[in-house]
Amino acid sequence: MRDIAAAHAVSVVRVALAWVLAKTHVTSVIVGAKNVAQLEDNLAAVDLTLSPEQIARLDEVSVLPAEYPGWMVAMQGAVRVPQPFKPKD
Repeated sequence: MRDIAAAHAVSVVRVALAWVLAKTHVTSVIVGAKNVAQLEDNLAAVDLTLSPEQIARLDEVSVLPAEYPGWMVAMQGAVRVPQPFKPKD
């Protein structure tokens, strides 16, 4: 994220907020500014447009591992050999 921020000459926080705001499923973002300068930097995230490649890169590095039972289902399904469906006559 630092290299993306450097490419745009903005803060990492601004990149993070712009990335979250770029998500269509996000309806609101809560910021935690401690002073006016931080608030102004946070609000400026609405003017930062990340490229599709930058968004994809941030998506890729932020993928969370599957939680139980998701990882268990995936693990169990990986060893099964699918059998063709044979209807009874």
